[in-house]
Amino acid sequence: MKLGVVIPVYNHGGPVAGVVAALRSHGLPVLLVDDASEAGCAAVLDELARQADVSLLRLPQNQGKGAAVMSGLLQAEQLGWTHAMQIDADGQHDTGDVPKFAAAAADTPQSLICGCPVYDDSAPSARLYGRYATHIWVWINTLSFAIRDSMCGYRIYPLAATLRCMRGQHIGSRMDFDTEIAVRLFWSGMRVVNLPTRVRYPEDGVSHFRLWQDNLLITAMHTRLFFGMLLRSPRLLWRKVAA
Repeated sequence: MKLGVVIPVYNHGGPVAGVVAALRSHGLPVLLVDDASEAGCAAVLDELARQADVSLLRLPQNQGKGAAVMSGLLQAEQLGWTHAMQIDADGQHDTGDVPKFAAAAADTPQSLICGCPVYDDSAPSARLYGRYATHIWVWINTLSFAIRDSMCGYRIYPLAATLRCMRGQHIGSRMDFDTEIAVRLFWSGMRVVNLPTRVRYPEDGVSHFRLWQDNLLITAMHTRLFFGMLLRSPRLLWRKVAA
């Protein structure tokens, strides 16, 4: 197994250096995907990319978190990785759990290793309540509780199977990506391993969630996944019976 880390970055020039340093302390190569950040952040990324085992992929225009991750996964294939860890650039994810995630991927290399957030008091209540609507729709659209939290952007993908899934169908390119790829990988037969991990919201954190636009994208995603579930429901139900 060759594991590396894909970090989508859009104007996270402050915290991203600390995230990279923490990941490099675990011996993992890092691929930064610059989703057309402003000049200050871009300069930080250029400097980070001078380090050994830190690569930079720069997108010519802002395409959204999902597009940045997908571009990173495609580049990871070119780098010879077999597995790719996705983690946010803003420092909200606990890099101390990297060995736990890596061990789970080594134990079950064909599984999606998915972070299941354990929040502290810094988490906004509105964010927490809003996530439950997506949780419920994911449980409906998979006819399963296998994915405990589809919105956490801290996970490890088996690269070959994930790229097959990406290339074979439409997947949302913005804030709808994390949920949709998880559901579609589950539909493809991939096992999901949920790992509890601490998540904090930094006081000076930068959020790029667009209230109306992204909620509309997420609603459209749940709608198309629902109809996709209906088509797949006999197979999904059979998997439950067989299990």
